Amino acid sequence: MSCMSRAWRVPRRLPAPWRSPRPFSSASGPTAKKSVPYQKTLREEGPGSGEPSRPPPASAQVVVVGGGSLGCQTTYHLAKMGLSGVLLLERDRLTSGTTWHTAGLLWQLRPSDVEVELLAHTRDVVSRDLPAETGLHTGWVENGGLFIASNKQRLDEYKRLMSLGKVYGVESHVLSPSQTKDLYPLMNTDDLYGTLYVPKDGTMDPAGTCSTLARAATARGATIIENCPVTGIQVRTDDFGVKRVHAVETAHGTIQTPCVVNCAGVWARALGRLAGVHVPLVAMHHAYVVTERIEGIQNMPNVRDHDASVYLRLQGDALSVGGYESNPIFWEEVSEKFAFGLFDLDWDVFMQHIEGAVNRVPVLEKTGIKSTVCGPESFTADHKPLMGEAPEVRGFFLGCGFNSAGMMLGGGCGRELAHWIIHGRPEKDMYGYDIRQRFHHSLTDNNRWIRERSHESYAKNYSVIFPHDEPLAGRNVRKDPLHEELLRQGCVFQERHGWERPGWFSPGGAAPVLDYDYYGAYGRERHRDYTYNRLLGDEYTFDFPPHHDIIKKECLTCRNALALFDMSYFGKFYLVGPEATKAADWLFSADVSKAPGSTVYTCMLNQQGGVESDLTVSRISPGAPGSPLAPAFEGDGYYLAIGGAVAQHNWSHITTVLQDMKFQCKLLDCSEELGMMSIQGPLSRAVLQEVLDTDLSNEAFPFSTHKITTAAGCQVRAMRLSFVGEMGWELHVPRADCVKVYRAVMQAGARHGIANAGYRAIDSLSIEKGYRHWHADLRPDDTPLEAGLAFTCKLKSSIPFLGREAVEAQKAKGIFRRLVCFTTEEKVPMFGLEAVWRDGKVVGHIRRADFGFAIDKTIAYGYIRDPAGGPVSLDFVKSGSYELERMGVTFPARAHTKSPFDPDNKRVKGFY
Repeated sequence: MSCMSRAWRVPRRLPAPWRSPRPFSSASGPTAKKSVPYQKTLREEGPGSGEPSRPPPASAQVVVVGGGSLGCQTTYHLAKMGLSGVLLLERDRLTSGTTWHTAGLLWQLRPSDVEVELLAHTRDVVSRDLPAETGLHTGWVENGGLFIASNKQRLDEYKRLMSLGKVYGVESHVLSPSQTKDLYPLMNTDDLYGTLYVPKDGTMDPAGTCSTLARAATARGATIIENCPVTGIQVRTDDFGVKRVHAVETAHGTIQTPCVVNCAGVWARALGRLAGVHVPLVAMHHAYVVTERIEGIQNMPNVRDHDASVYLRLQGDALSVGGYESNPIFWEEVSEKFAFGLFDLDWDVFMQHIEGAVNRVPVLEKTGIKSTVCGPESFTADHKPLMGEAPEVRGFFLGCGFNSAGMMLGGGCGRELAHWIIHGRPEKDMYGYDIRQRFHHSLTDNNRWIRERSHESYAKNYSVIFPHDEPLAGRNVRKDPLHEELLRQGCVFQERHGWERPGWFSPGGAAPVLDYDYYGAYGRERHRDYTYNRLLGDEYTFDFPPHHDIIKKECLTCRNALALFDMSYFGKFYLVGPEATKAADWLFSADVSKAPGSTVYTCMLNQQGGVESDLTVSRISPGAPGSPLAPAFEGDGYYLAIGGAVAQHNWSHITTVLQDMKFQCKLLDCSEELGMMSIQGPLSRAVLQEVLDTDLSNEAFPFSTHKITTAAGCQVRAMRLSFVGEMGWELHVPRADCVKVYRAVMQAGARHGIANAGYRAIDSLSIEKGYRHWHADLRPDDTPLEAGLAFTCKLKSSIPFLGREAVEAQKAKGIFRRLVCFTTEEKVPMFGLEAVWRDGKVVGHIRRADFGFAIDKTIAYGYIRDPAGGPVSLDFVKSGSYELERMGVTFPARAHTKSPFDPDNKRVKGFY
């Protein structure tokens, strides 16, 4: 036994240089010591036979690789959904990789509506479903959870979670320090601001949960084979050039299958390589220690003290203590033979959690350490799991990279992954987890980017999640042609999909993003006088940010004069070929088969009628070979302009549909070859008429049209469109000409008061006009009818399109959920996740919110339901009395059935 007097007695305030520099990573191997605090593991005593637990079959419908939490949950849910021929292969024993040593905590509240739903399903599976199906106890313990707040901002964050929890029936209570002391007498509450108590949080036992899942899955016909490592994955290319899974190779035979699910945890990257699939994760040491018995700790809730970066998990009459440090150890050489193994704990790394733990529960200072647990875990660049079908190979699915939350998210994610495999898509909006959507293909094998971002995500795991935060790691990977020009003018950049896009413009001058300094870890020197980091820190608030008035000026300049928005990071695709129109008719909900020169705003839907994208589609004529503005092609052609943050999602969706339908056409990506400037505002025509060599009158250049013309001696494609609700044009410009065209526009606009503006202004202006943002107020689980976009569906035509049957069925049945615009008279900042109250009942939550400077009001959009279960008509919307709950406080709100700004849509058409 280690003695706490040696391990835990540390100064109340550690000196700044208390961490000595150490190597960036460690090659230390596993120890043989069994240190996990569970009564039972699934490890067999002795070396074992090395033979599989049963001979592998010759074929299977689905082969799940990896018998940890996700593998067992996915196998169980596949079998429960009725799929036959489900096979799970585990190279050693179930749980032997990372699951066996996990802390097994389950917290019901997270700052995401989808994750709250996923967590709820996991809780139902382990506490209700599995015991009912098998008669076995999974090891679920419902002792509650307690979130510690040492300052107002942290408690504000917890209050946001509390308000969201009310929408989903998750009980939670904000407690004062004295109430917290009553609940947890051993806790030091002298420095507390408050706490959030969630009574029905709890813990799971990894062996109990996974063995019960295995029992339930095999009872439903699934097969589980242990001691059967995968040695290869056969991939074949079909007649259309598409790579597909063909078979799984093991040392004990080859299994033909069309589907492989990679649930291999830290070994997922190696498994992906067998199929030619990039799996962007890293392996790190992740540790906790288990104390000796503590008198009076029994039945206490689990504790998360985010500000101290430490958690305290109840372990019977003891505590497990762990956290997230700023200098985690990377596991550089992941061993294939590592099973039921642990590393030696590096106290130099772990010591940073000690002060916070002792401060929160002072009795720990005199308590012994029973065991240490330091095992491998996989972490990703955005601290979200990797799920879904890989973009490189059809039939190869991922269920890995769970950032030490595989037990907690396993039930919900296992069900979604099973649904994905069987039906081609998940039931819920899993965009934030989907491997095809989140990372541009240039990033998934960029080791520096993966390492930097994974480190930062790990180190900031317990940081307050502020609305306008940006990463410092993995920056400056993709720069548009105006980057340096705008940087000199004070542009504060945001990062999306590797792109640096304009966020807002600081009057204080340049604020460049510097190379990542790892927050001073690993002996690196932290940046000093880092302007960009300081500007981000200034916005760490749930109130209006200090730059609120600067963004206001950008918005009102656009409304009253004109502004230039650099939107070069947009995805710019060409759909061309003999069957391009046939493909466009099927892909796009609106009728885009119009004459060249037309531009149509449309959606793309999935089979269930959910919105996979909103974008503009322009019919084009063939151009010269090699031209980024107008490529040469045979047949028909369409130019697609898509928000850059979701461009990869659109590319994946379109590609999948083209492959499935076998359309004879091509999708070409010109995103890097073209820049894009949007000039918007009442004076945009006057300024651009001096720059463009074409008539910009309403008659010659009406709204929703485009043409190739000349600007400053350069060929450009001009489109009369708006994303902010003003008259304006987009200029799509070859990369080499962007700076020249930009300077010409700014020079012409100088006497008219033109200004640069960024995406913070776009967010405000677009919500003020009522324009949708995909993946905010518009997601794959929302339909056009629910979102007020019925006009984008060509239902009056006879043209079939993907999702049409589902939309028609919903139209006939009625809409039971509807997107509603709300405004509040009180100027209060809102950011999304606020609860919506109608006549005293919770009916939904806010998806997206911002401040509208032209109408001088807070604007929020959210989907509402009728608590009685009836359809949500416009009369239902109009007849209610509404309040929006922000951090536990309700504010009277007004519901709108039309945009509160320019409801007649005159400004975009040039009528002021």
